[in-house]
Amino acid sequence: MISSVLPTYNRAPLAFVKGEGSWLFAEDGSRYLDLGSGIAVNALGHAHPALVQTLADQAAKLWHVSNLYRIPEQEALADLLVEHTFADTVFFTNSGTEAAELAIKMVRKYWYDKGQPDRTEILTFEGAFHGRSTGAIAAAGSEKMVKGFGPLMPGFRTLPFGDHDALRAALTDKTAAVMIEPVQGEGGIRPLPDACLKGLRDLCDQTGALLVLDEVQCGMGRTGKLFAHEWAGITPDIMMVAKGIGGGFPLGAVLATENAASGMVAGTHGSTYGGNPLGCAVGAAVMRIVSDDAFLADVNRKAGLFRQGFEGLIAAHPAVFEAVRGQGLMLGLKCKAANTDVVKAAYGQHMLTVPAADNCVRLLPALNIPDADIAEALKRLDAAATEVERNAA
Repeated sequence: MISSVLPTYNRAPLAFVKGEGSWLFAEDGSRYLDLGSGIAVNALGHAHPALVQTLADQAAKLWHVSNLYRIPEQEALADLLVEHTFADTVFFTNSGTEAAELAIKMVRKYWYDKGQPDRTEILTFEGAFHGRSTGAIAAAGSEKMVKGFGPLMPGFRTLPFGDHDALRAALTDKTAAVMIEPVQGEGGIRPLPDACLKGLRDLCDQTGALLVLDEVQCGMGRTGKLFAHEWAGITPDIMMVAKGIGGGFPLGAVLATENAASGMVAGTHGSTYGGNPLGCAVGAAVMRIVSDDAFLADVNRKAGLFRQGFEGLIAAHPAVFEAVRGQGLMLGLKCKAANTDVVKAAYGQHMLTVPAADNCVRLLPALNIPDADIAEALKRLDAAATEVERNAA
């Protein structure tokens, strides 16, 4: 008999009732150190006092009015995003998947209005993850994502990750856009080198193609910059944001230049819930904290502590771990043992991590994780690796 909740998730046998900072409390009262942050969503940990207060204050005033009217909280968050980024304009969604759908529409409408309606092809890359809608899975193109869901939305070509020759050959004056994650998350914490991102920007400029960055997982301070592309010193034309922007509240956004957004006039897109007062009030509180230079500097300092510890773990457990990847507090441990065994062993140590492709374990802690919790995480991961070694003996 099917469960009342559609069984599309392979869930761990854990349920949590409370969170504080980097810790979650299970139904039996036991504590778990959370290095997954809801897959990079809880950017400031659980129950951050400023976010709780902001949500309570806004909830007591106004939850929803729809986009039939001005929403001052939405305008305030849009102003913050425009102030701190390349963007001239912002559309708010509820998720990263919805942001991907709008980005695709924005690209197609841009070229239609430019008098090139057949310029529709969007180049994407193997290992990408842009969400689970029909458009987003077509963009990713992997068999795991698309099998059984055809026919797929046309207009995407998936290229090998890191193959510069294939990219140059594919990118022509007929290409509508290139869509890429500066750091692949689901794909195994694979950063795109700064030189490659700069070269991609140059190629797009040469052909007129729009550059669309998916910073749903790697944005909002996760890499030690407000957005990951800042490390390369370039800017996109369109950017998808979600996860950390709401600090746990469902919120997403598409940021764009005035030029890239020129086709999106009244009536071309909409959302019932997107940009509601609750979400935008919380998002503004997150943005004010995460955009602070001192806060971002501390993210990089904490990242250094993790990296140093991970290098020690790799040396101590060469049969379990192979290498550390990533940037800032978007880190991955490439494993020699099965990554699922490492994740399971971490559960045994009351610690949460996230598996990813390429036999990688993702570590996505709260950006404000205390140093003491970093030390505790390394201790528990060491114990988990020892358990994996013991089980393999």
